[in-house]
Amino acid sequence: MRVVCLFSGGKDSTYAVFWALAQGFEPLLLTVKPEPYSMMFHHPNIEYTKLQAEAMELKQEIIEVTEKNWEEKLSEALKKLRAEGLVAGAVASEFQRRRFEKICENLGIPSYAPLWHKGKEILDEMLENMDVRIVAVAAEGLGKEWLGKPLEELVKKKPKNIDIFLEGGEGETFVADAPFFKKRIIIGGWDIEWDGVRGVAKIKDAKLKDK
Repeated sequence: MRVVCLFSGGKDSTYAVFWALAQGFEPLLLTVKPEPYSMMFHHPNIEYTKLQAEAMELKQEIIEVTEKNWEEKLSEALKKLRAEGLVAGAVASEFQRRRFEKICENLGIPSYAPLWHKGKEILDEMLENMDVRIVAVAAEGLGKEWLGKPLEELVKKKPKNIDIFLEGGEGETFVADAPFFKKRIIIGGWDIEWDGVRGVAKIKDAKLKDK
């Protein structure tokens, strides 16, 4: 089955791609470049998803959207790519899941959310097998010091009142390596933006390296 995987470069969408491959599907990556601080889509370091796609040896399509036109743009992209199904890394957001299901229903294709309400159950598996970096924080208790750091370090610290899965907009991640990547991504540094409440770690430069 030819499925389109919504791919942001973070841990959830990367795991969703892995799931699609494990099902024997033929995945195509669709990366949505939204407006800053989108309610629907991840935005930090979107440009470096191209390296991740290359590391996975999968084809990728990138579309730019606004908060007003994203549903129309996504539907058009799914038609163009002749998608037979849509795979998303949604974990707990009913708002996201229902919107995606509605689009798929209109197109007559199935929608898959392999992490739905299972995020924390597979977090250990993710951290054991993937190099996951924190690239955005937006929650009390998550300061500038966490930007660019491995998510594993945050999980080990077990901070109070923080969802260590970073669900609900508390943070965003970027995956530099995973078992199904043919090459690993070497990050050459970070540009840190911090406004006192929330912040973003932008990749300065990165390159692929053979494993």
